[in-house]
Amino acid sequence: MRKPDEKTFLAMIQFIKFGIVGFSNTVISYVLYTGGLLLFRKLRIFGSIDYLAAQLIAFVISVLWSFYWNNRYVFKVEEGGRGEKRSLWKSLLKTYISYSFTGLFLSSLLLVLWVQILHISEFAAPVINLVITVPLNFIINRQWAFKQHEGRKQDGENAGTENAGQTEK
Repeated sequence: MRKPDEKTFLAMIQFIKFGIVGFSNTVISYVLYTGGLLLFRKLRIFGSIDYLAAQLIAFVISVLWSFYWNNRYVFKVEEGGRGEKRSLWKSLLKTYISYSFTGLFLSSLLLVLWVQILHISEFAAPVINLVITVPLNFIINRQWAFKQHEGRKQDGENAGTENAGQTEK
């Protein structure tokens, strides 16, 4: 078996970091969703759409959580060089768009496929979705939401550089 080159190895490490952030995002989203749902039902607000309100709040906060950690830990901007920085607001907007596509739209379509067409359990289907949505979300985030302009490199693309990985504060 051939050993991966340095660029491939660093991309694999970046994917693992993305998975760790994604796992924490999933836990936070679920906790916020269930907590919000229980709170809304106890307070008797939002009526029959309480689960949608809980989902919206969980989505907004958990994607913000993911953005923060992906920007700071996974898709870091190198310090030095030409002194250029990533536009945080543009990356944040792109992150919400990409997570909306994979986390809301694509996941819903896949759930219908697994549950209605292939008759897979409603409890197993979301786990199966992760096999598709996590790698896709990684690619979208790496190549679009956190993409560097020419002349800028993300952490891991120039190993050994001093102060690599610093982000805009």
